[in-house]
Amino acid sequence: MNYDALCKEIGEGLEKLNYIYSMFSYASVLLKERLDGVNWAGFYRVNGDKLSLSAYSGKPACEEIKFGRGVCGKCAETKEVQRVDNVHEFKGHIACDSASNSEIVLPVFMNGKFYAVLDIDSTEFSRFTEEDEKGLKEIVKIIEKEIEAALNY
Repeated sequence: MNYDALCKEIGEGLEKLNYIYSMFSYASVLLKERLDGVNWAGFYRVNGDKLSLSAYSGKPACEEIKFGRGVCGKCAETKEVQRVDNVHEFKGHIACDSASNSEIVLPVFMNGKFYAVLDIDSTEFSRFTEEDEKGLKEIVKIIEKEIEAALNY
């Protein structure tokens, strides 16, 4: 995957948008379409001690996830990237789509405060590599920057 090109495409698209939900929606669709083997990409926003479903691209998903539960909840609890090669072996995994076999979840911060998670699922086992994690961290930085710019608009 050429993450430099994807970062550029996402950044240019987000610059044209002024609403967080629209930005999350745009990024979700682009990530699902551009990343091979991905069957779901989307965001959950922090809502107290749980995550609430925001924009996504894929099959219907869980509406709320408590911190500490599943891969997204673990990311929310630790504020660290969770890269899982086999979700069926992850204690407490939440199976929204039984076709998903691996997952990566990244924290999203707004002005230094934990704000959301970016969740990406794949039908392939061990789909997400260190290269993917590095590239997706750069994409999250772009999303954070563009959301902060839109809020200060």
